[in-house]
Amino acid sequence: MLFGISTKKDDDWWIGVTALDTPHLSKYESLMFQGNGYLGIRGSLEEHYLNEKRDMFVLGTFDKFENEATELPNLPDIVNIEIQVNGKLLSLNHGETTDYQRGLNLRNGEIIRSFNWQNGKDKLHFEFRRFVSMSNCHLFVSQVKITPLSENVRLQIKSGIDGQQTNSGTQHFVEANKRLFNARFVQMQTQTQNSLVKFALTEYHRLFLNTSELILNPRLQLERRQIFANYSIDVEKNKCLTFVKYADVFASNDKDLQVNVSKDCLRQLEHVGREDYQKLLADSTRVWEDKIWQNSFVEISSHNNKPQIAVNYARYQLFANVPRDYSKNIGAKGMTGEGYKGHAFWDTEIFMMPFFMMNIPSYAHNLLIYRYLNLIGAQKKARQGGYHGAQFPWEAAMPEDAESAPLWGSADIITGEPMKILSGETEIHVTGDVAFGVYQYIKNTGDQEFARRMGYEIILQCAKFWASRVSWNASIDQFEIIDVIGPDEYKEHASNNAFTNYMVHWCMRKGAEIITQLRRDDLITYDKLDKKMDLSKLFKDLILKTSKLYLPEPNNKEIIAQDDNYLSYPRINVDKYRASDNVSEIFRDFDLKQLDKLQVTKQADVLLLLLLFEDDFSKDIIKQNWDYYEPKTIHDSSLSFSTHAILANDIGLYNKAFEYFEKNCQIDLGTNMNSSVKGIHMAGLAGTWKIVIEGFGGIRTGKEGLQIQPHIPSTWNSLKYSIVWQGKRIKVLVTHTSFSVTSDEKFEFSYHDHIYHVEPKEKVLIAI
Repeated sequence: MLFGISTKKDDDWWIGVTALDTPHLSKYESLMFQGNGYLGIRGSLEEHYLNEKRDMFVLGTFDKFENEATELPNLPDIVNIEIQVNGKLLSLNHGETTDYQRGLNLRNGEIIRSFNWQNGKDKLHFEFRRFVSMSNCHLFVSQVKITPLSENVRLQIKSGIDGQQTNSGTQHFVEANKRLFNARFVQMQTQTQNSLVKFALTEYHRLFLNTSELILNPRLQLERRQIFANYSIDVEKNKCLTFVKYADVFASNDKDLQVNVSKDCLRQLEHVGREDYQKLLADSTRVWEDKIWQNSFVEISSHNNKPQIAVNYARYQLFANVPRDYSKNIGAKGMTGEGYKGHAFWDTEIFMMPFFMMNIPSYAHNLLIYRYLNLIGAQKKARQGGYHGAQFPWEAAMPEDAESAPLWGSADIITGEPMKILSGETEIHVTGDVAFGVYQYIKNTGDQEFARRMGYEIILQCAKFWASRVSWNASIDQFEIIDVIGPDEYKEHASNNAFTNYMVHWCMRKGAEIITQLRRDDLITYDKLDKKMDLSKLFKDLILKTSKLYLPEPNNKEIIAQDDNYLSYPRINVDKYRASDNVSEIFRDFDLKQLDKLQVTKQADVLLLLLLFEDDFSKDIIKQNWDYYEPKTIHDSSLSFSTHAILANDIGLYNKAFEYFEKNCQIDLGTNMNSSVKGIHMAGLAGTWKIVIEGFGGIRTGKEGLQIQPHIPSTWNSLKYSIVWQGKRIKVLVTHTSFSVTSDEKFEFSYHDHIYHVEPKEKVLIAI
């Protein structure tokens, strides 16, 4: 497994670099992201360099600039620390740097950077540390220790709040007040231009010479959209100056706001600033350990620790980016960069939801409440299209928005004009995906309170949309779904896309089942929803259209047509595109109109259908479709590898499964230095966990309940993991010859159609 970032043989929780690589700063900034589900900061360096991208976001604070798409606004920078040594600016592009190391501790999210720097006769040792607190969502703390090694030096340190940041050129903020409080606290207030979200950012600094604190008031420096505190200190050879920065960020839509952003931000920092760096780090570390790592256990014993590092990294980033409250969602790139503008996609329900609901279900619960709030926007979008019910946006930002997808993309290689992005109009399978995620959560957790309050309504509103979206085709005497984009986004005007049609069929059928169940068992909920949707009328509509919806069946070769025309298109050799590090390599040779008429698939489409609904298809059908579609898929999406890995493991292609596992791990951690510059791939990271747990660990939650059918790679010795199933924490240990299952509570699971009953604290051991 090749990683483009350094790891340590004896440390499963560390990734980093051992040399400054300024041409690829953006890659490392994404990889070394720090966040706590409220505040997210890219891993930019304290001092400035070319090619850097300083991004800091607060979830749920979207803004829209004129006719551009809504996006998370890039907040003023609080990471910056400018250091001068005897008048010479610290820059590792000048002088000589030795013993350089920078790493991210995945266990607690702390970044540590250390090096020796010599410029002329001045030689010093630097150690930078920083973290975003998991115990205090508003807090960022950094520390730099500077030790002169050759002679006495005069140090000048400038630290503050830099509001001259943009979203790739777009400035979302109107400058407000900036000032110094109590001679020590630097504060900037600002506000988004359109959404009018107010922010306050406050910094406080402490300086120590060896162990003695220095009482120094800063010299204030005010510039346009900037406020800095300046300090000058003489430091003798071999003495250590420690500079600690405490920074708070508050937004006017924070649920814990008590007075206003300015006063709350200042008051909290006055209290927090009394604590030392290690105490605050320990508080944050304790939350990581007690609330996160103990509830998301995965341990891989292998020939090296790269698989363990990969799954640890995936879990770290998913938990660092998932919102802690119900008014926000997790974007396709989280808060790790400006890619996809912070928008949520189907990635959440289909790829990330299993991770959260099987580890800490409360996070999955919050993500789905966001979708419930989004019913306002989804119903608006349905009405705009002339439909009923709720049509969820392809790209979701503020819950009340109908659609947040941009309209124009990169240039067409043939015409040279910007290509219109049709996803917001026709990639409508997301509405079925949301309903699918809601039902999976209800089934996996048994959370009937959520189902009654929100879940059933989401599914029924989605089903109502589909019932109005299908169209009648008299020539085949069936309903069909025309002019859509399925998961294979190379086909922009597909009719009867198999994935979409099967998902729609499932959604309408499930809606009818829910109405029947509520009418029989829960008249209170039935009556509440009946007032909103006329359930009797909806039930008849769903029954009719479910029974008459066209579903592409396997042909005489057992192949399911991806859409009405896919199997009739010419084939091309796609080997060079599959092998390329550039995910858009195929657009050097073809434009979308040409790809629309070729048997080339961007990402798993039919194969994803077979994975999600595998109880409905035989292993032989899955294998035949694998053989047909896998060679035609170029994986021009981070969503694709995990599906292929899990299916390959299911049908006994174990070497292929491990090959796809490694490719999935390398999406962000691999040697392609351009892969993550705009942010890492959250669904791909969730895919790493899914391959390990659902693929190699064999976990399924199908029609018959929990199934465990593991098979680990030949290079692994064992796999240990835990999941939550219907409120019960279940622990599994897998080797090549057997697996064991334990729990503190009674439950049952199946293995190859045999039901096993597990008593509390009993170990069930099964030979493989």
